[in-house]
Amino acid sequence: MTTDQSVPADADLLDPEQLAGLADMDPETFRAAAHRVVDVMADYLSDVERYAVLPAISPGSVAAQLPEAAPEQPEPLESILADYLALIEPNATAWQHPGFFAYFASTASGPGILGEMLTAALGQNPMLWRTSPSGTELEQVVVGWLRRALGLPDAFDGLLTDTASTSSLIALAAARQAAGIDAAAEGIAGRTDVSELRVYASEEAHSSIEKACMTLGLGRASLVRIPTNDRFELVPEALEAAIAADRAARTLPIAIVATVGTTSSTSVDPVSTMANIAEREGVWLHVDAAYAGAVAIDPGLRAPFSGWERADSIVVNPHKWLWTPVDASLLLSRRFDVVRDAFSLVPEYLRTVGGAGTERNYNEYTPQLGRRMRALKVWIQLRWFGLDGLRRRIRNHLDLTRAFAADIEAAPDWELLAPVPFSTVCFRHVPPALSTDEAALDAHNAAIMATVNGTGEVFLSHTKLRGRFTIRLAIGNLRTERRHVERAWELLRTAAGEVRPR
Repeated sequence: MTTDQSVPADADLLDPEQLAGLADMDPETFRAAAHRVVDVMADYLSDVERYAVLPAISPGSVAAQLPEAAPEQPEPLESILADYLALIEPNATAWQHPGFFAYFASTASGPGILGEMLTAALGQNPMLWRTSPSGTELEQVVVGWLRRALGLPDAFDGLLTDTASTSSLIALAAARQAAGIDAAAEGIAGRTDVSELRVYASEEAHSSIEKACMTLGLGRASLVRIPTNDRFELVPEALEAAIAADRAARTLPIAIVATVGTTSSTSVDPVSTMANIAEREGVWLHVDAAYAGAVAIDPGLRAPFSGWERADSIVVNPHKWLWTPVDASLLLSRRFDVVRDAFSLVPEYLRTVGGAGTERNYNEYTPQLGRRMRALKVWIQLRWFGLDGLRRRIRNHLDLTRAFAADIEAAPDWELLAPVPFSTVCFRHVPPALSTDEAALDAHNAAIMATVNGTGEVFLSHTKLRGRFTIRLAIGNLRTERRHVERAWELLRTAAGEVRPR
């Protein structure tokens, strides 16, 4: 017996007068509202430095000023914008601020923002070619543009995901599939015919690799962390030894992850040597160049990327050092058919009836069905700046970084804690009184960073290198000028004088 849970036939329905009020915002009202919102956006971008980079608020303070329930009746735009200007904008961490030197900057450029606006207006979901023909084909073109700009061969194909975490997850799923165990169809849990699987990455590799192993059912225990040298680069001999030990123990190596631009120090693993090992061992090589990969659009700066053309997959994030609004991550693979094998599932309601059979359906290459149309903003941005404009901006950031690193090296009681291959400087203050007390030095530098961040003028983040508290200054914001970097150095020196060693 079944229970009819449909709407009763005699239920009260809306009368014609009520139906008249159910339309969307009419085009002319939308036009006027959009002009008003664009004015707010332009005002923010034109004077973002009036805000503290890191707002001086405590958790819960924004939510406490907002109603617990949504309004029952419509509210006017000006009332909504008034609350936005009072509560949201000033209490947002100012990623657009030129003093944002924390983590890796992610700037939303002007043309990228315009692309986001057009993307929202089109409302596309390029999961199938037929659900977004222009979105699907534009993505194929943009992927090709980026691949050529990065100097990679035609063998690479790819797509745009949200973040490097997803891109690396997809790559490692493909590596698992390529190992010949057909994990997509059979899974791996409880199988007696499948050995324990192993993924290898340096001890400096991003945590997203470990999360991918967790998500894919490999477990954190499957990730083998390989030691690094004094430059924080993976030691190839240690990698070879780890693989040999695992093979002797009858576990199955499936992937090696090389990083070009690690998160903590931006170190560069020896990709060419790792490619030799991957080819000899028959395992998938994934290159994580999420942050630094943008540098490769300049042919004169490609030395750190030697060998990445031999990888099975590569990730580069345009939403980092190419200033595309979040989110946009480029995943490339020389074995895109294997990526499809890892995720393809076509139920009847997604089948194309009467199609040519040559179209690209991107949902078959990802865990998600629904997808954003990310290609439009990247396309507009590439055309607005041009590759030459992007290259010149990256070179400017590298120049600013070298100057700041030189200031650190020349200053008494300051030291670099890592090489500076790209645009991130790792350093600390070492007053003579604390030079032999690592715990005190950690506390001292943490206090310096907190003091500098408390000014609101800049935002720095930290890491730990060889157990030492390390201040990071990462230059990547599109709006950063020399004066902002010089001001950060001034604030650091002032804070070092104010924070008394204990």
